[in-house]
Amino acid sequence: MPPQLLPASAAAFAPRASSVNVVLGSKVEPWLTQTLKRINRVKRPLNSIPQHQRCLTETLSSPNAIWTLTSLMLDKAPESELRRDSNPLIEAIFNYQIIHVEAYIVHVDMVLRNEVAYKLTPGSIEALIEYHKEIYCVNAKADTYEWPEKEQHAKKLHEDFVQAINKFVFRTHVSALEGLEEEGAGELLCGKSEEVKNSIMGLLNKPLLPPPPKIVDVVRQPPLLPSSPIGANIWSQSTPSPAMPAPVEPWRVLPSSPSVTSSVDSNTPIWANMSLHEIQVPSPTVPYSQPFSTAGMFYSSPMVTSPIPALPLPSMLASQCGVGVGYGGFGWDRYQEYTTTI
Repeated sequence: MPPQLLPASAAAFAPRASSVNVVLGSKVEPWLTQTLKRINRVKRPLNSIPQHQRCLTETLSSPNAIWTLTSLMLDKAPESELRRDSNPLIEAIFNYQIIHVEAYIVHVDMVLRNEVAYKLTPGSIEALIEYHKEIYCVNAKADTYEWPEKEQHAKKLHEDFVQAINKFVFRTHVSALEGLEEEGAGELLCGKSEEVKNSIMGLLNKPLLPPPPKIVDVVRQPPLLPSSPIGANIWSQSTPSPAMPAPVEPWRVLPSSPSVTSSVDSNTPIWANMSLHEIQVPSPTVPYSQPFSTAGMFYSSPMVTSPIPALPLPSMLASQCGVGVGYGGFGWDRYQEYTTTI
């Protein structure tokens, strides 16, 4: 793509140049010759390219060579101050104004890009800046909620518009010069004014955006499990300290292992039915007892860690004198009388 070259007079805040930069090709289009002959009151010779270039340059450099690019219908006052009336014609007269956007030509290129460039006049720029500050920004602030830096954002929005409207340069095809009139003035034809209107309204209607919400990083705590190091510390803190169990009477200590009971039942069924209060069972030692405890929220049944004392055999009980161990009135001290019978 050829480079987009513009003169210094097309820069932002630059004054209008005394002469327009016009570059013609090696061949002049017939429509340009007819347009120059139509607008010149004094007949000038147009037989060569330099004559066409000189005539076009002098015409476009005239102080009266002001083009009307488009017309905008805008509000006269902020929305809260507009007049309300049942007659829409009265509302239109009192509430709206028409701003004619005017510009002058700063560059004509019929060699590289075949385009003509327009820059807005200071009067049009000033009218658009005043509307943006006094009406558009006021409406934008009224339509958004309050936040601490709202005024600074509105001020920045207006400053950006001032820069953008001063830098605005409208480019179009050189055929737009067919709308050239006397003294270099003219209007855009073939719907080009609608393009200018859309471009300027795009600069005017930049929204006043509030700051985006701050993203807060949510720190998710990992699940606390007894197996994790963090959970181990917490579970260990909630575990009550072990205490010495209270002494238990011998007759309250019962074996909790089903395997021991089943073995006794299968081997000596007679001793399983023996009265417990008649058997001297030594109490288990304290260090091997497992107290009932709840670790955290889990329940675990006490485990048997001490060996269960074996029940005494009949031969051991027979040696004890004066001790009667009976079942339903049967005494082992008279077992010799029953052996002969059996």
